[in-house]
Amino acid sequence: MKNWKFYNALFVRVLFVMVLFFFCVFLIYKMFYYNAILVGLFAVVMLFEMYFFVKNQLLFYDRTLLSMLQKDFSTNFPEENKKDNFESLYLLYDALKIQQQEQTSKELVYQSILNSIDTGALILEKDNDEWNIFLMNDCFSNLFKVPKVSHWSYLKNYLPSLCNEIEKSDFAELKSAISIKIEEQDLQTFMLQTSLTKTYKKEYFIILLDSIQRVIEKKEKEAWINLMKIISHELMNSLTPIRALSQNLLQIVDQEKLEEDDFEDIKSSISTIINRSDHLQVFVENYRKLAMLPTPTKVMTPINTLFEDCLRIMNPILKAENIELINDINSSRSILIDKNQMEQVIINLITNSIYALKEKSEKKMFLSSYTENNRFFITISDNGKGIDSEIRDKVFLPFFTTRKDGAGIGLTLSKNIIEAHGGYLSYQTDEDKTSFVICLI
Repeated sequence: MKNWKFYNALFVRVLFVMVLFFFCVFLIYKMFYYNAILVGLFAVVMLFEMYFFVKNQLLFYDRTLLSMLQKDFSTNFPEENKKDNFESLYLLYDALKIQQQEQTSKELVYQSILNSIDTGALILEKDNDEWNIFLMNDCFSNLFKVPKVSHWSYLKNYLPSLCNEIEKSDFAELKSAISIKIEEQDLQTFMLQTSLTKTYKKEYFIILLDSIQRVIEKKEKEAWINLMKIISHELMNSLTPIRALSQNLLQIVDQEKLEEDDFEDIKSSISTIINRSDHLQVFVENYRKLAMLPTPTKVMTPINTLFEDCLRIMNPILKAENIELINDINSSRSILIDKNQMEQVIINLITNSIYALKEKSEKKMFLSSYTENNRFFITISDNGKGIDSEIRDKVFLPFFTTRKDGAGIGLTLSKNIIEAHGGYLSYQTDEDKTSFVICLI
C-alpha cells in the first residue's frame, strides 16, 4: 500500500513532540518553569492529536476490511480516501464490490430460471450438520401452498410427509413416487427426485417434485393439440379443393351457353370432388377404427401358432423384397390374447419394418420373444433407416406418417390394442437396429 504520506505525517508529529519535550526540559533547566509548563501542555496536546490521527487511520482500515469480509458494500468509499494512503485499499474494495454485484446478478438470473420452470424445486444448504432452505422456487411455493420459509423445521410443519420421507432416507438420493396432502385436499401423487451436491466446504441437497396428474394432463393436452393439427390438415387438404371446384362449377353452370370444354371441366371437377370425398371417408373410417376399438376377446393362443399364421401372410412380401428373416421365436408357451387383434399388431409392425428396409442393400428382420419378471415380451427388429430424432415423440400419434401411401393409424392402433390387453408397446432405436417391443402381462 502506498502509505508513505501516512508515515511522513506520523514522522513529523513524532519529531515535533520530541522537539517540544526537549525544549520543555531545556526551559526547566533554565528555570523558566511557567514557559516549561506551557510547552509541556502543548506537547501533551500534540500527543493526543497524534494518537487520534493514528487511531482514525487504523479504524478506517478495520471498518473497510470488516465490510469486505462481511460482503457489505452498501456504503461508498470516501472520495478523499481514494488516493494516496488508501489507494490500494480502495482498488481492492472496488474490485470486490464489482465481483459481489456480478455474483448477485448471476444469482438473480439463476433464481429467475428456477422460478420459470414448471417443476417444484427446493434447494437445501447444510450448515453445521443442520439443513436450511437455500432456495425455494415459485412453483414449489404455489404448488404446496407454502410460504418461502428459511428453516427445514418450519417446512416440516407444512409438508410433514415429504420431510419425513427425505429424513427417513437420511438425505440420500431418491427417485420415487410420493403421496402428499396439500392443506385439506385429498392425497396427490408426485414424482420425487433428489440429488446431493458438494462444493468447497458446502453441501447442497436438491429436491424436485412434479405432479404426476399434471404431467399426464400436460401430455394429454399436447397429444390433443397435435391430433387436432393433423385432423385439421387432412380436412383442409380435401375441403379446400372441393370448395374451389364447387365455385368453379357454379360459375360454369351460370353461363348462358356451355361449350364442349366446359363439359370436360365439369367432369374433371366432379371426378376430383369424388376422389377427395373418398379420401375423407377413408380418413373418418380410420378414425372410427381408433375411437371404437372393440374389447379384446381373449383365448389361450400358442405363440408359435400366432406367428406361423402371421408369417404365412407376410412371407411372400418378405421374399419379394429380398428381406432375410431371422426368426428366433420357438416357444411352447400359450398366452391369453385376442388372436385376430394381435395378428393385426404383428402384421402392422412387420409392414413398418419392410418399409424401413426399402433403401437398404442388406435387408434383415429379427423376431424374438422372452419372459422376464412374469411378463412376456415380443420383439420385432430391423436394420433399416431407423427413426429420426425429430419424430420420435410422434410415432404413436394418430394419422402421423412419413409414408406417402400411409394412413398414419398402424402404430396408434397397435398401441391401443396392446394397451387394451393390459400391456404396452415401445420402441428402441440405435445406429444398427430399430426394435418395437410388445410387453404382455
